[in-house]
Amino acid sequence: MKDRKVLNIQTAINFIENNIDKKLSLCMIAQALNYSKYHLHRMFNEVLGMTIHEYIQRRQLTEAAKWLIFSKKSIIDIAILCGYESQQAFTLVFKEMYKETPAVYRRRGIFYPLQLRFNLYDKEEKKFSLKDIRLAKFEDIPIWLELVKMVIGGYPNFNKVDYLIKLKNCIIEKRALILKDGNIAIGIMAFSYETNNIEFWGVHPQYKKENIAYKFLKKLIIDFLPEKNISITTYRENDKADIGYRDEIKQLGFIEKELLIEYGYPTQRFVFKGMNINVKNEL
Repeated sequence: MKDRKVLNIQTAINFIENNIDKKLSLCMIAQALNYSKYHLHRMFNEVLGMTIHEYIQRRQLTEAAKWLIFSKKSIIDIAILCGYESQQAFTLVFKEMYKETPAVYRRRGIFYPLQLRFNLYDKEEKKFSLKDIRLAKFEDIPIWLELVKMVIGGYPNFNKVDYLIKLKNCIIEKRALILKDGNIAIGIMAFSYETNNIEFWGVHPQYKKENIAYKFLKKLIIDFLPEKNISITTYRENDKADIGYRDEIKQLGFIEKELLIEYGYPTQRFVFKGMNINVKNEL
């Protein structure tokens, strides 16, 4: 990597991942890598849109969920591996994120990740237009899934097997959109003609400040769902697992609608009035 900022963040991520079963802190990471903790904190949040603490917590809870399902480790042992001093403290945080206690999660026996590892890359300053967003093809599936790993935190109860089946159907039915930067997917969206619902929508964290999400919404309205009330579901208000997805949707102009339960998870539906969007100078 040539970008020093991205290199520093990736180095920090690598350190976290190599020590995922230890008690980690910003001070510990900064000291180990000989960085200023304040500078590292600002860089991490600026590029990835989350703090180091959020990334560590979500990654460790994901590993904890994996151990609960695929290992025979006791809950207290898993708690200690995740840096918690008691099973009670671990259970409290786990329930806030996964909406059930570790014991109940283990009995249910279904693993889903809260956060997967971030892998960054150099990117050049480049302008993207609506014309760059196109229908996805089967050959795009590998890079599509790589981006899914980066944005999986916005989709609780994610199941890769079911998702892949649905993705292939979306591609066949021409309702899957993709934006690439070279060989990297930086934006993806799957939607339904029948319900006008956005079923999956993700933007690479390194590109969130470039209005990619807004461009996808405009592309959807202009070319695929004109004059439709487009909807999407996301986290409910004050859900501890939400690291900004709800705010991003509201900033784009979606308004709150009814509360839902999807795949056993509490969510809320939002609706966007498509006819209100300004499409000038975006083509």
